[in-house]
This record gives sequence, C-alpha cells and structure tokens, in this order.
Amino acid sequence: MKFSKYHALGNDYIVLNPEDFEGQLTPSQVKVICHRNYGVGSDGILLGPLETSECDFAVRIFNPDGSEAEKSGNGLRIFSRYLWDKGLVQEEPFTILTAGGEVRCQVHPGGKSVTVDMGRVSFDSTQIPVKGPPREVINEKIALNDEELTFCAATIGNPHCVIFRDEVSEDEARRWGPLIETDHRFPNRTNVQFMKVLDRSNIQIEIWERGAGYTLASGSSSSAAAAVAYRLGLCDPQIAVHTPGGKIDITISSDFSISITGPVTKIAEGSISTEMFSMSL
Repeated sequence: MKFSKYHALGNDYIVLNPEDFEGQLTPSQVKVICHRNYGVGSDGILLGPLETSECDFAVRIFNPDGSEAEKSGNGLRIFSRYLWDKGLVQEEPFTILTAGGEVRCQVHPGGKSVTVDMGRVSFDSTQIPVKGPPREVINEKIALNDEELTFCAATIGNPHCVIFRDEVSEDEARRWGPLIETDHRFPNRTNVQFMKVLDRSNIQIEIWERGAGYTLASGSSSSAAAAVAYRLGLCDPQIAVHTPGGKIDITISSDFSISITGPVTKIAEGSISTEMFSMSL
C-alpha cells in the first residue's frame, strides 16, 4: 500500500490511490494508519482519485476514527496538490466530487498554494442539521458546565458550530470541543470553532474537528467561522483566518459562497507494511 503524506498548515493527510493497493480500505485500517504511535500518523486519509462522471475527479475523506467526512478544505487543497504532483492536473481549474458536493480547485504556480471554491454556506437548521424548528441558527445558547455560551451553526457540506469568545485557547477547545461535538442538538455530530474577531479583516479560531479532535488548521472550519463573522456584520467579505497552524485567506460572495486559499507542503512518500494491520485499535 503506497502512500503520500502532506500537510496544510499542520493539518496532515495521507493520500491513498486505490490503484496502489488491493481490496477495500476499511475503517479499522483507517484507524491504524492514522494512529500517531501504531501507524503512519495523520489527521485523516484521502482516498482517490476515484472514477466519476460528474466531475474531473472524486475523493473520499476519512477521519482518524474511521468515520467518513463530507468535505475538508485542507484535505481538498492537499488532494489537489497530489494530483498536480502526479501530473494529472496543471494550473487550470478542475472539479472534485466529495460526499459534501462538487468543489472547484486550482493549483497555483509552483504547487505550494491552492485555491478551493468550497461552495455556499447555509445557516439553515434543516440543512446543517440542528434539532428544533426550521430556522437560521444564529446567536443561540448552549450551557456547558454551568457556563452559557453563544453559538451560530452553519454547513458548507459538513456541520459546524461557531462559539464566540473574547479570547480563544487550545485548552478551551480540548475541554469543550468533545462535549459540543456530541451534543444532542447535532444529530450528525459537529465540528466546533472557538472564534475571536480581531478586526474587520481578521479572525482567530481554535478548532475541535468532528472525528479527529483538536486540529491545528481546517479549511471548512475557517470557512464556517468567517461566514458567521460576515453574516453578523462583524467582518468584511475578505477575511484572514488565523489558526494555530497559520493563516487561511477567505473570500465570501454575496450569496455566502466561499473561496479559500492557503499553502500545502509535501512531507513524504512511502509504503505501508501489511504487518501494521495486525494491531487492532
């Protein structure tokens, strides 16, 4: 099983091409491969390119717990760079089909920066989804450990919960992230962002990613947080999102369609030994 590994601002993914191994990738294999001690170690796996008649390419995105994600901005930038490295794309735009819908991607000269048109953000509770009556989920309350937090929920093909804070920290993301991810009001669980608005062009976030845990950067999380800041009139449509791993640049159109641009770094290529799968997690 050959693999390629990349990171986007510290958010690392392993790319597996189905042509490079026999059989089907299983959730148990995903867990072992992503494990930092027993496997190669990563925040997820990108399986592709897959055949599709709807787009130029298709990809499946797996979380370290073996579950499947609908969409990942960083993962899509990484997968785009992989396609570019393999000579399957040039510097013209191309499309990728995900479980969360079609996206348009473009690798910039040199391959180290990629733009992804993520699609349109919605705050509609029925689309995210969030339990309760149909509504836009804006400035609602959630109680955690005797503290009441204000949040907005959104989807860009996968669910997000954006928590407003005067200051953000890794400790807070790790403490409250798993509680919010699995809160009863989010039937499909949710990604969680703790957001501080710095000024009209900059926000800072800490991220708890559904199925992955604390994460240094996330394209879809950055998109959701920026969209919330813009929806509430706190920021302009050009927003730099500052994550622990670095900066992602977001452009928001009038209909809340999102474009993200950020770096991608290649880490390694190699082969996975079948002996690794003797470990059951």
